[in-house]
Amino acid sequence: MQIRIRPPMNAKGFTLTELLVTMVITAILIAVVLPTYQAQVRKSRRTEAKSALMDIAGREERLYTTTNTYSSAPSDIGYAAVGVAYPLTVGTGYYQVAVTITAGPPATFTATATPIAGMGQDKDTLCASFTVLQTGQQSALNSVGAD
Repeated sequence: MQIRIRPPMNAKGFTLTELLVTMVITAILIAVVLPTYQAQVRKSRRTEAKSALMDIAGREERLYTTTNTYSSAPSDIGYAAVGVAYPLTVGTGYYQVAVTITAGPPATFTATATPIAGMGQDKDTLCASFTVLQTGQQSALNSVGAD
């Protein structure tokens, strides 16, 4: 009787240690990259608010040149349906814009964009609100109210 001895089979795959090291490295990378990614997303959404403010300011000035008054509702400048009042949600819904009109003399307006609570953009502490005046002056306030 002849006994055959099989050669040992080569193990294929990963060991538990290799898998755990890979998971730890992945977790560290995610912990570093995710906050940076979220900050970039918030920063890109700011552009939407700035664009909406500049559009409203331009429309207000156009209306003022023909009627010598600023709008009392967004529909006066063609920005929303009749009956919709300020604050007005703009773009993809991360910001609301409110316009305050002072009859004067001289007549003035202040357009302010603020993030909507609960949408994630309210965590943007660097730019908590944007404002445009009828003079064209623009400002951005952080979460503590500093420009």
